[in-house]
Amino acid sequence: MINVITIDREYRSGGSDIARQLGARLGWKVWDQQLTLEIARRMECECGAVEMREERRDPLYYRMMKAFFRGSAEGVQNLGTLKMVDADCVREISERVVITAAKAGQSVIVGRGSAYYLHGRPDVFHVFIYAPVEDKIRRMERAGEARAGAMELLETVDRDRAAFIKQYFGREWPDRHLFHMMINSAIGDDAVVDTIMHSLQRVGHTAA
Repeated sequence: MINVITIDREYRSGGSDIARQLGARLGWKVWDQQLTLEIARRMECECGAVEMREERRDPLYYRMMKAFFRGSAEGVQNLGTLKMVDADCVREISERVVITAAKAGQSVIVGRGSAYYLHGRPDVFHVFIYAPVEDKIRRMERAGEARAGAMELLETVDRDRAAFIKQYFGREWPDRHLFHMMINSAIGDDAVVDTIMHSLQRVGHTAA
């Protein structure tokens, strides 16, 4: 029985909207912004600080500085009391929150490496959402974002996600062998949700 769905996605391909619709159809909890809130709560920091570091690597200069600091006598002495809000810490807490959500069951989890943390679990169904560039730009415009600079933003966010997966999991993004389904959201969000629901029923899950 499928008890958890992960939704990985290209930036602005509609993954978050599709996850919300899927959660509503199933009556399941959706872990998207709620996941960010829980990470921030556990780290005792602002959500904005977590959002800046989710699904990203820290810059090279920061990683070098942190390695130097941790290797120094002062760094070792203060390591226990130092609260660092960086990509490493956010990734570590993200893993804990994702695993907790999966254990609770009836969860739709959006991104944050969830498909990779939960790989191999028989009760998890992994979906990857992608879309043509023009469709993604139209979604951005509907959300009130300017078309100028859209291409650069689309490329930058997905490049960051690919680098994140490569660094922390040693895999290419997206790894097509990991996902049960990869679907183009250009067919429409409703059609995507219907297709996922049909697939769940075929693998033995009855919708709530």
